[in-house]
Amino acid sequence: MSEMITADLVDLDLSADTKEAAARALAERMVALGRVTDLEGFLADVAAREAQMPTGLDGGIGIPHCRSEHVTEPTLAFGRSTAGIDFGAADGPADLIFLIAAPAGADDAHLTILSSLARQLMNAEFTAALRSVGDASAAAALIRGDEAPAAAAEGAGATKGASEDSVASSVAASADDATDSTAPASGASASGEDASAERPFRIVAVTSCPTGIAHTYMAAESLENAGREAGVEVVVETQGSAGFTRLDPGVIAAADGVIFAHDVPVREKERFAGKPTVDVGVKAGINRPGELITEVRGKAARGEVTAGAPSGTGTPVERAGDSGEGYGTKLRKWLMSGVSYMVPFVAAGGLLIALGFAVGGYKIKSAPSVMDHFVWTQTDSWAALMFQIGAVAFGFLVPVLAGYIAYGMADRPGLVPGFVGGMIASTINAGFLGGLVAGLLAGGVVMAIQKIDIPPVLRGIMPVVVIPLISSAIVGFLMFVVVGKPIASAQKAMTDWLNGLSGSNAILLGALLGLMMCFDLGGPVNKVAYTFATAGIAVSNPSDSAMKIMAAVMAAGMVPPLAMALATTVRGKLFTETERENGKAAWVLGASFISEGAIPFAAADPLRVIPSAMVGGAITGSLSMAFSTTLRAPHGGIFVVPLIGNPFLYLIAIAVGVCVTTALVVVLKGMRKPTPGAVGAGKADGTAAAAAEAKQPVAA
Repeated sequence: MSEMITADLVDLDLSADTKEAAARALAERMVALGRVTDLEGFLADVAAREAQMPTGLDGGIGIPHCRSEHVTEPTLAFGRSTAGIDFGAADGPADLIFLIAAPAGADDAHLTILSSLARQLMNAEFTAALRSVGDASAAAALIRGDEAPAAAAEGAGATKGASEDSVASSVAASADDATDSTAPASGASASGEDASAERPFRIVAVTSCPTGIAHTYMAAESLENAGREAGVEVVVETQGSAGFTRLDPGVIAAADGVIFAHDVPVREKERFAGKPTVDVGVKAGINRPGELITEVRGKAARGEVTAGAPSGTGTPVERAGDSGEGYGTKLRKWLMSGVSYMVPFVAAGGLLIALGFAVGGYKIKSAPSVMDHFVWTQTDSWAALMFQIGAVAFGFLVPVLAGYIAYGMADRPGLVPGFVGGMIASTINAGFLGGLVAGLLAGGVVMAIQKIDIPPVLRGIMPVVVIPLISSAIVGFLMFVVVGKPIASAQKAMTDWLNGLSGSNAILLGALLGLMMCFDLGGPVNKVAYTFATAGIAVSNPSDSAMKIMAAVMAAGMVPPLAMALATTVRGKLFTETERENGKAAWVLGASFISEGAIPFAAADPLRVIPSAMVGGAITGSLSMAFSTTLRAPHGGIFVVPLIGNPFLYLIAIAVGVCVTTALVVVLKGMRKPTPGAVGAGKADGTAAAAAEAKQPVAA
């Protein structure tokens, strides 16, 4: 492995005045050495990580970093700025800038060395030496651990071989010790005989960050250092990019308190239940570890502990959420659990059915089974194949919805009665309403069964035989005999109402759906509107009204990102450089019906962006309904325009909404003082920034 940092990757006179320019200057050095293959792609990954959380740290340190497919090997670049560069730290600009680049598939050894640097940045002697070092070679040697901080600070230039004093080896060893279940706790102890006379306060901690390279290990080092100063034993589990070594259960059991310093969910969080707990972001673990230790000690003194089930118990919703959540919050999460698992079936089945219609016409729904008649050279045979595969996928929608609602409530034991109840809902034509009810019934029945005190001899067969048998029988009885018929009647009434919509009623519905789609950009309200629309087309022969609703929902959902893209183009000076770069990506995201492309803008200026988006979305939804445009596909944006009824008018409806939202955003932003850091659009240096992290389609 070549050296992670060399003199060519050091700039002791970094002249950049923004974090984007600093990242670019250091990244260009990586490109020159062949460590990065695509400058703009890599910078986009750096900016995406920066958008998740600023990487500035107290003490004048900036650590932009990312994992990227454009990195060939783990690499560090270091820059020292005289003027300082704002990386978002509370105490001001950073003068020591580390750009950390890790390949998307970096091995554990590489990531351990990168994490060791992050820990060493908590060492005041190390950072002081970096501020005083006189040449690039000495700086690189200091960072690699070839040269001691004192020698570098004095300008002696003496170097050491790779030894136990190196940053990589010594700090990586401390990282291993922190997670070694057989090692003693890493905090300091009292001096002399007092250390053995009284057991010190013991804390276990977990640190993690989105990338798992820098902040994770810096927070661990900071907590351990603060523990030594306070005479407290601190053992840290770092859940980083290289995975994590679980703390020994005995260490956790002996702990007096717990600190979570994390920006991603703590894995296996239930292990720490029942202890005084402080739960904060990872930067708090770096910047104020002493306060966190004091806080958890105070909670322990007052007897405050977290509620929770023993390790390994709890439903998926409970494991992902916070203790003490209200019933309304849990109900919403249960329902969204079902919807999130259902959406991929909607997208795959709906697009296949739509493609079948596009290729073979609407007569294709009457085609014979492709098992009996399929001619490789006939277009209609391929159209029939796509239609029939899509129809099968659609057949899973209600069972999957019900099954995973029950799963969210009762974990795996809820799957069988949930799927059974959902299939019954499909059989009796109770539709999505029946699926919702079946899922809630199944989850509730399983939860009730699990509360019964079962003799130990029967516990082994409970999850395999008893719970599936009893819960499926109860849910089946309720769905067939008690609630199924009323729900089916309600579903039919709603379908008839939709089919009867016309004129002003349809336009008002389009406006309402448009408002919902643009309110929270992929959040719960957006999902409700999207699910309502997809429910209407999730049949082999949807009504005209259902396809109009689907068209209105997708059109409105495309408005916010497209409008933000247009606004950053026509009035770039109203936006920061990062927002202008995000605007470029928003063109593609909006055109693809990914509403999350507008989230960076809404998060930065919600009072101007969200109302503007809602107005434009409502107008687009209304026009789409007024123009009687239809859509059979549940997703796809402009890429499914050939499948849209009245496509020209559909595009006009979207364009009008985009223009209205753009105008409102421009006017509202123009009424305020200029945004700090915003410059003319022509002055942008071209730094690639992150687009919204659209990991899923709008309703996923």
